[in-house]
Amino acid sequence: MHSAASPAPGAPRPKPGLTDRFYSWLDRRTGIDGLLREALDEPIPGGAKYAYVFGSALLFVFLSQVITGVFLAMYYVPSADHAHTTVAYITKVVTGGSFIRSLHVYGASALMILLVLHMSQVFFYGAYKRRRELLWMSGGVLFLLMLSMAFTGYLLPWDQRAYFATTVGTNLISLVPWIGPQLKEALLGGSSMGTLTLSRFFVVHVFLLPAAIFGFVAVHIYLFRKAGAAGPSKGDPEKIRQKTEAFYPRQVAKDIVFVTLVILTIGLLAYYRPADLGPKADPANTQYLPRPEWYYRPFFEWLKFWQGRMEVVGVMVIPAVGLAVFFLWPFLDRNPERAPRRRPAAITAMVLTLLLAGGLGELSYRQDAMDPSVAKELSLQQEMDVRYMAAPFEVEMIGAIPSKAAAANPQVAQGKKIFADQGCSTCHGAGAVGTAIAPKLIGVVKKRGAEKVASIIHSPPPAISKAGMPSFNLPDAQMKALVGYLDSLH
Repeated sequence: MHSAASPAPGAPRPKPGLTDRFYSWLDRRTGIDGLLREALDEPIPGGAKYAYVFGSALLFVFLSQVITGVFLAMYYVPSADHAHTTVAYITKVVTGGSFIRSLHVYGASALMILLVLHMSQVFFYGAYKRRRELLWMSGGVLFLLMLSMAFTGYLLPWDQRAYFATTVGTNLISLVPWIGPQLKEALLGGSSMGTLTLSRFFVVHVFLLPAAIFGFVAVHIYLFRKAGAAGPSKGDPEKIRQKTEAFYPRQVAKDIVFVTLVILTIGLLAYYRPADLGPKADPANTQYLPRPEWYYRPFFEWLKFWQGRMEVVGVMVIPAVGLAVFFLWPFLDRNPERAPRRRPAAITAMVLTLLLAGGLGELSYRQDAMDPSVAKELSLQQEMDVRYMAAPFEVEMIGAIPSKAAAANPQVAQGKKIFADQGCSTCHGAGAVGTAIAPKLIGVVKKRGAEKVASIIHSPPPAISKAGMPSFNLPDAQMKALVGYLDSLH
C-alpha cells in the first residue's frame, strides 16, 4: 500500500502549483535557490545561540536607517537658509514625518549600542583568533564609518544643538599636526560653517558613507563566510562539532525574535517620545552650551583633562595609539586560547575600557547637573526645544536688516553686537524676526516707545518673565545702543 502523500509507481505526478512554477521559473533565470541555500545552510558549530544575533540586528537596523533616510531626503534642502525649515516641515506638517524622523534618530543610537555589544561579544569569545584577523579589522572599519555617519548626520537639522556641537567637533580637526587647519577648511568649505558645510555633510552622510558601509559589509560577510562561524569559546571540540547545525531554521528564528524586539523598542520610543528639534541655529549666540549626543559624551569629557599644549596628546596621540592597538589586537594576542577565564589580561582590558567609557559619560552628565549655572542654562535650552516643538510650523525669515543710514551708525553696530552677545537671537531669532518661542521685535520701538522697550528689557513684566525672558541690567549707554538697533530694523 502507498500513502496518500506518495503516488503509486507509474501514477501521474500532481501538477505543480502556480507558486512552485513561478519559483522554478525564477530560479532558472537567477539561481536564487542556490543563493538561499548558500546563505542559510551556513554551519554553526555548537548550534544556534542568542549570543550570535547582534550581527544580523546591526544589518537590519542599518537598512532601516537607509530606508528612513531616503524618506527624509525627499523633503530636505541642504542649505543654511532652508535646512531647518525643511526639517521643521517634516516634523510638524508631513503625515508621519515626526515618526519617521524619530525612527532615524533612535536608530542611530540603536546602531551604536548594537555595535558595542557585537564587538564586545566577538572579543569576549575570542572570535578574532584563528585566521580571523581581517574579519576583526573590517569590523573596526565599519565601527568608524558608523561613528562618522552619526557625526555628519548630527548637523543636518541645523538647530542650535546641532550647530554648536558640530562646531566643537570640527574645531578638534584643526589640532591635527601640520594639516589640521587645511582639513577643517576642506570639511567646512570655508572658515566657518554655512551652506557649503551643510551640502558637504549631506553628500558625505547620504552618498559616500553609505556606499562605503555597504562595501565593507559585503567584505565583512565574505570574510566571515570564508573563516566560518567561530562557535563557542569553550567546551569539548568533538561535542561542539557533533552539535553543528545550519543557520536555518533555529538561528534565523532567534535573529528574527531579537530584531523584532529591537525594532519594537525603537518604534515605541519614536511614537511616545518623538525626537526633539530646537530653534534654528544662530551662529551669533555666544551663550549656548554645546553638548554632543550620548555616544560622544565619553570623548567630550575626555577632552576636559587635556588643555593647552597637552591637548594634542589627549585629542590625537592617545586616541591614535588606542585605535592602532584595537586594529592590531589579533596580531598582538597570538595565544590560540579562546576561553575567557583563560585570558584574564585581555578580558580585564576589555572590561576596563568599557567601564572607562561609561564612567566618562556618566561623569559628563553628573558635572552638568552639579554646576548650578550650567544646569540652569541646559534646562533653559531644553525648555526652548520643547516650546519650539509645541509651536505650529512657520516658515522662518532669513533676517531683518537696519536701514542704510542706520547701518553706518556706530551706536547701531554696537547694539547689534549686544543683541548677539546677550543671546537675544536665541529666542527672537537672527535679526529679531521672531521664532516659534518669542515674538519678532521689528517695529516694537515705534509701537511702544524707546523708554518702554528699555524698561521691558531691564525688568520684564510678569507675563513676559513667565514666558522665559530674563532681565538685563545693562549700563545706560549699552541699553540705548540696543534699543537703537531694534529701532533701526526693517
